[in-house]
Amino acid sequence: MSLDIAIAGCGVAGLASATLLRQAGARVTIYDRLEAPKPIGSGIILQPVGLHVLDAFGVGDAMRELGAPIKRLHGKNTPRQNVVLDVRYDAAGKDAACGLGVHRGALFQLLYDAALAAGAEIESGREVVGARDGRLVFADGAESARFDLVIDALGARSPLSRPPQAPLPFGALWASLDWVDGFDNAALEQRYFAARKMAGFMPIGRLKGEMRQQGAFFWSLKHTERAAWRAAPLEAWKDEVRALWPQTEPLLAQIATHDDLVFASYAHRTLREPVSRHCVHVGDSWHCTSPQLGQGANMALLDALALTQALASQSNLDAALGEYARMRLWHIRLYQAASWMFTPAYQSDSAAFAALRDWIMAPLSRTWPAPQVLAALVAGQIGAPLHAIGARSQHRSA
Repeated sequence: MSLDIAIAGCGVAGLASATLLRQAGARVTIYDRLEAPKPIGSGIILQPVGLHVLDAFGVGDAMRELGAPIKRLHGKNTPRQNVVLDVRYDAAGKDAACGLGVHRGALFQLLYDAALAAGAEIESGREVVGARDGRLVFADGAESARFDLVIDALGARSPLSRPPQAPLPFGALWASLDWVDGFDNAALEQRYFAARKMAGFMPIGRLKGEMRQQGAFFWSLKHTERAAWRAAPLEAWKDEVRALWPQTEPLLAQIATHDDLVFASYAHRTLREPVSRHCVHVGDSWHCTSPQLGQGANMALLDALALTQALASQSNLDAALGEYARMRLWHIRLYQAASWMFTPAYQSDSAAFAALRDWIMAPLSRTWPAPQVLAALVAGQIGAPLHAIGARSQHRSA
């Protein structure tokens, strides 16, 4: 693949694309606005499909060594303590691959090191604000050299993509904390009050070079309530969390100030096509959604693999980009629709959606074939994305 490729953005989508494209023979330069690129956020679940892509460029086993297996997703509603979320990966079969809870910092470091080892060049301190005729335009008015292809990996609010109409009403406060006993070390656990309040905790393993095991804690928070939360005493918020989930006391003890928590906002948007006039989009710059199904990083990894496969299999660039869209569009649309349907049941002001979740969705989820379908859904396997990419037998999927 003798292409000169520019990638805007040094996140999961950008770094994975850079590594795979370099390994396929392209010349790759990544541009990022930060002087020292770094991840933002706490923890994520890498699903079997995402781990398959990490295996494709040789860092899957290193990621498994750092991460923590996630075998189920489990949530209870307060005050009845009735189970309203129970998804088990082994419902798809006793040998089914499970998820992997990882620290964003650990994933970023592995991807960053892999991109450098593959020979990608990284130019930091370059804020991309536009693209035209194969060049990137920077905030200081300068332009890059001309490339054969520009890849937009700048995320949901990329200036190279159409912005979402508005953020989703609910975001979340996140923190990476030391693991404490008393929680399931192989599960994402959540507690709800209707759909208005939600707390969660899951294991995310450790950072490279460290031994301490960590967990990701999160709390739902509306955008409109963020300023009031920051202005109020932190202890008042902790009281609210304790009332919902008393078991979190040793977690809350590790949070000393408001700044120990990072607020993440989410949006829902999918471009009709991943190719615009001056670039091709990967990850959240093409499709972004709520985190309810935990697919963001996994979708980005699949995009990177699909784009690389398409460019390697087609001699004509336009044909390759069309093939990339074909490989990914069906899977993306399925998960966007599923996320759109599930989100109000877990993050909304609607008592009706919460009641629907508790009294209809939850019982049905334990009735055949729902457990098998839900296991495949959270694993990222609905729509057979690896088959669409043509990667079923090339690398192991877990």
